[in-house]
Amino acid sequence: MSGGAARAVAHAKINLALRVLARGGDGYHAIETVFARLALGDDVAVRALPSGRSIDCRGADAGPSEQNLALRAAAAYAHATGWPAGFAIEIEKRIPVGGGLGGGSADAGAVLRLLDALAPRPVGQEGLLALAMGLGSDVPYLTTTDPVVFAWGRGEKMRALPPLAERSVVLVFPGFAVDTTQAYRWLDEDREQVGTWAPAHLHAGRLSRWSDVAELAENDFEEPVGRRHPEVARVIERLREAGGAIALLSGSGSTVFGIFEEPPDAGTIARAVPYRHELTSTLVRVTAVERID
Repeated sequence: MSGGAARAVAHAKINLALRVLARGGDGYHAIETVFARLALGDDVAVRALPSGRSIDCRGADAGPSEQNLALRAAAAYAHATGWPAGFAIEIEKRIPVGGGLGGGSADAGAVLRLLDALAPRPVGQEGLLALAMGLGSDVPYLTTTDPVVFAWGRGEKMRALPPLAERSVVLVFPGFAVDTTQAYRWLDEDREQVGTWAPAHLHAGRLSRWSDVAELAENDFEEPVGRRHPEVARVIERLREAGGAIALLSGSGSTVFGIFEEPPDAGTIARAVPYRHELTSTLVRVTAVERID
């Protein structure tokens, strides 16, 4: 049984705050983070078919198709529900790959939402989140339609926060990628050298306004990544000098973002950061799924 087709925008994310806590017995670190969606996103379309599985990803080199997280998400949905027998995924990439903006995870979350919108027997939000947990720590959040979320554990435990007012965001891409596994290794090495370390926990109740967020806006990856890539620290400093109320590394990097109350002057930003950059904004509402036949 085929089930038509649908499309949605897979919005990028930034981490307005990110604490990396202790590593558990399973080898994974617990985290606390504040996720926020951006207007920047990939266009994702899914068609349910009687047979066959394919993915067409245009606009960026996203690696081998069999490793694509969106394809894995569709396969996981089909395995869990017995539907669809086949599918075709089309992605127009706009989110930079490997930059800490959750592009692959956003595509996977969009595919899960699209399939559930088309399915004859939808699994609903809880079912989608159960599938998302097996795909990566950013995928559960990016499967929801919440603009801002406080997440903890491995990212699967979430509390939706009130949407923050729209703000301009400058994304800066220094021209290199940071491997997430390597970033965790650097963080662990640095903490071992310090000898003692106490985690600083976030408080979700203090995140209802941008002024609150600015007080808590820190990323534990900034110091270890910045020590190996000094240009990260320089970009953060220059975005703050250009008027950014918040300037941080997103995720484990390498993308750095600045939050501005008003759209900044393009010339000022170009002079401040000698790297590729892009202007976008935060979202108050995530784009809904749209059926296309």
